[in-house]
Amino acid sequence: MESLEKKLNSINKRLTYYENIPTVIYKDSSEASVAIAHEIASLIKDKAKKNEHAVLGLATGSTPVGVYDELVRLHKEEGLSFKNVITFNLDEYYPIQPDSLQSYVRFMHEHLFDSIDIPENQVHIPDGTIPEEDIYDYCDQYEAKIEEAGGIDIQLLGIGRTGHIGFNEPGSRPDSTTRLITLDKITRKDAASDFFGEEYVPRRAITMGVGTIMKSKKIILMAWGEGKANIIKESVEGDIKESIPATYLQEHDNTAIVLDTAASEKLMRINTPWLLSSCKWDDELVRKAVVWLCQKLDKPILKLTDENYNENGMADLITKQGPAYSINIKVFNELQHTITGWPGGKPNEDDKYRPERREPFPKRAIVFSPHPDDDVISMGGTLIRLVDHGHEVHIAYQTSGNIAVFDDDVVRFADFVLDYTEAFDMKEQKAEKLFRKINDFLKSKKPGQVDSPEVKKIKGLIRRGEAKAGGRYCGVPDENMHFMEMPFYETGRVKKKPLSDEDIQITVDLLREVKPHQIYAAGDLSDPHGTHRVCLKAIFEALEIVKNDDWAKDCWVWLYRGAWQEWDVNEIEMAVPLSPIELKRKRRAIFKHQSQKDRPLFPGSDTREFWQRSEDRNRGTAKVYDDLGLAEYEAIEGFVRYHFRD
Repeated sequence: MESLEKKLNSINKRLTYYENIPTVIYKDSSEASVAIAHEIASLIKDKAKKNEHAVLGLATGSTPVGVYDELVRLHKEEGLSFKNVITFNLDEYYPIQPDSLQSYVRFMHEHLFDSIDIPENQVHIPDGTIPEEDIYDYCDQYEAKIEEAGGIDIQLLGIGRTGHIGFNEPGSRPDSTTRLITLDKITRKDAASDFFGEEYVPRRAITMGVGTIMKSKKIILMAWGEGKANIIKESVEGDIKESIPATYLQEHDNTAIVLDTAASEKLMRINTPWLLSSCKWDDELVRKAVVWLCQKLDKPILKLTDENYNENGMADLITKQGPAYSINIKVFNELQHTITGWPGGKPNEDDKYRPERREPFPKRAIVFSPHPDDDVISMGGTLIRLVDHGHEVHIAYQTSGNIAVFDDDVVRFADFVLDYTEAFDMKEQKAEKLFRKINDFLKSKKPGQVDSPEVKKIKGLIRRGEAKAGGRYCGVPDENMHFMEMPFYETGRVKKKPLSDEDIQITVDLLREVKPHQIYAAGDLSDPHGTHRVCLKAIFEALEIVKNDDWAKDCWVWLYRGAWQEWDVNEIEMAVPLSPIELKRKRRAIFKHQSQKDRPLFPGSDTREFWQRSEDRNRGTAKVYDDLGLAEYEAIEGFVRYHFRD
């Protein structure tokens, strides 16, 4: 794997002159995290040879976890010592106790400090328990300790949706120092899942200032996932402005932005490389460029002219593959061939230009659903269509989804059980005892406290019952609904355990039991809690194990999106159109998940209900097809094929 330093040195300036900060892109966050960890390890070793301290500025949140995991591995397996390391954390909520689930003190000890040999007195994290009248002096002392240590050698940063670094919200001054700040509404909304509700998120935090960060000798800002793509573009390619504090990093002479592929997708060199340099025009890039040109000019594909291409940075394409008419026809046909009303393949028809093969028919299909409602939210219309066409459809609910249920729903269901036993003159002693135990626990439960086993069980059963109702509405029989309850999820907290061999084996066993011709899996990796990402990784690793099985040689994998975002039209390889009636059927299937209706516990940054997000995205996709000059539909669900045997 190429080191971070090598990647920085080999950046092609011709391709990146729109970027105001050196930016390197790795295939995925795991590879990027390892590279960053090795950069830190090199600093620690170099400083140790000189008998000096390495001073690290550390960040929290999901973004740096992979870096910390690799540092721990280097310590345990390769003997990397942290005895010469001094650390300063960026921020901490205020007020908060250090043993709180959401405390950054707890986070750092769980993810790093408890697993390495760093001396306790060399660890510094802002104190969320300081009396408010002492905070000003405390912050000054924090600054003084950094200076006394010789300044920060490497500062790790994540980035928020508002462009905040640390907790320096929009409006923060470039010379600001460590201080108490009020959190932005968007920041609090994004933190709501960690605190089990926005109302429990502290309104303030202690943070290093922008000026403090800018004094660091080297800064590494990390961003993973599609959800960070827009703010990364603004931070890297936009002007410096106080409304996006991350843009201040453009004035630092040793900053690197490190991204995975998904977080880089809006950068010009990734999104529109033809505007920067000559391109190697493969079919995928041509389609992307033509769709972009149509949207820029608000013209359908077949109306694009040579002049349109020449005047919008695509003269090179016309020269190599023109005239415009030929390119237009080719791309139009490619997009048209993605549309099918037969997601399982159409029997007795020529399938040369269809996205799915006609045989075998009917097929066995398995729809993997990370949470108990992702199946109907993201591909409910296609699921119903597969059942209507006579395919054997299975749904695999990968996790219980039990943390996403409100406590009052538990009381309501427990109360129902108690009333049920009374109504049918059944022995009610056990039910009454259980109800009292649950009620007592919930009355004394603190925000963010892990649920008792009984409460977790009931929450899981609520989600399971809703999933069954949704599956039945779609026509899937009970015996074809599989509740995997993958162990990585069952912590009772937003923070999950790492993916284990047991999780992968559960997936392998189910695949070998069903022997599907089609697999549908969630490729929607912007899920803010990371569950989708872990579930997809489990499927990919399971497919590696089974890929040489006889049945797997005739199995196709389709990735869906919809709960958090949608595929771009130029990416879609199978587009399943939905009529107004089918869209209504999909909505009713989603409505079966009553605990997620009206106000889901973890809504993320999108205030719309999941059914509204889904319909808006499906209608939006259909409109793009229509605007490009293709057939007009009410809605479209899009899929991208994953080739696991290549």
